[in-house]
Amino acid sequence: MPLKFGLAIMNDFPPGVVPASRISMLREQVRAASDAGISSIWVLQHYLGSMPTLQPVPLLAALAQDAGEMTLGTNMFILPLRHPVEVAEEFATLDHLTGGRAVAGFGMGYRENEFESFGISMDDRVGRYDESVRLIRQLWSGAETTFEGEHFKVKDQRISLAPIQDGGPPIWIGAGPHKKGAERAARLGDAWIVPPHVTPERLAVVLGHYRAERERLGKETSDLVVRRELVLDADRERAREIGLSARGALTQRYAAYNAPQGGDAYKHLQTDKAAEEVADASYLFTDPVTAVGALKDLESQGLTHIVLRMQWYDLGQEQVLATLEKFKNEVLPAFR
Repeated sequence: MPLKFGLAIMNDFPPGVVPASRISMLREQVRAASDAGISSIWVLQHYLGSMPTLQPVPLLAALAQDAGEMTLGTNMFILPLRHPVEVAEEFATLDHLTGGRAVAGFGMGYRENEFESFGISMDDRVGRYDESVRLIRQLWSGAETTFEGEHFKVKDQRISLAPIQDGGPPIWIGAGPHKKGAERAARLGDAWIVPPHVTPERLAVVLGHYRAERERLGKETSDLVVRRELVLDADRERAREIGLSARGALTQRYAAYNAPQGGDAYKHLQTDKAAEEVADASYLFTDPVTAVGALKDLESQGLTHIVLRMQWYDLGQEQVLATLEKFKNEVLPAFR
């Protein structure tokens, strides 16, 4: 089966931008992605903060018609901040609105201000996340559900709206690029979306942890998914300059919020120098030929999906569409 590609569209905007003014541009990107042979669309989630952010589930519902036959997913929906009954109903609704093409990408979250404002301890993240995934799966089965957990309890209840997809949308896990994250993804998910800042060398290590845990649990091989940042230009140095500028501005905004900064999982948020090192090691700010080589290397590691983001902060629509066009004409043919 050929390697599949997704597009992560920008749904968090620089301060002062009115997102209503960008909706037509997002629709144009989705249609261009469909035309380019991209198979899925992804949007992120944050609450509060300085960047106006369109929330992912209603946005995906609004883009479903433009997406045609593409899959639509969250990358990532911050699961511990919400009640799993609400989440189960919400994603079941999205599954109906997209004709059974929804993917539930569930993340742990990392910003302290979000958890504090929701009145939820960050110490409870893992427990709430684990229970939520298990309860959501039970509800999506359509069967009468009883669940007794530390954080959530449901007695003899059935979901009001069973999803179109049998058993519900696939659950793709967002987890840090370390052994515990890999094992959690292997245990709970139908796939693991590995973050974009993970180097190819580190990726091989954590995928090894993931595969080993799946094998230990007797689970069949799953999709293997990694995110990558992409700017394409005939001039490799110009692509690098464009990418570093726009992605760097976004990284600075993200780094303004408290996070568990220890370890490689958050290295890209720590200093400008570290962010640039991560970009050169992992991001694809380059020419099409070099991009093909890097993507082929990922394919050789067994990756089945690459989710590409082509826009950050104040990078303009014209550059996004130019990257999409080069991807369509000069990159994708190498994978067909």
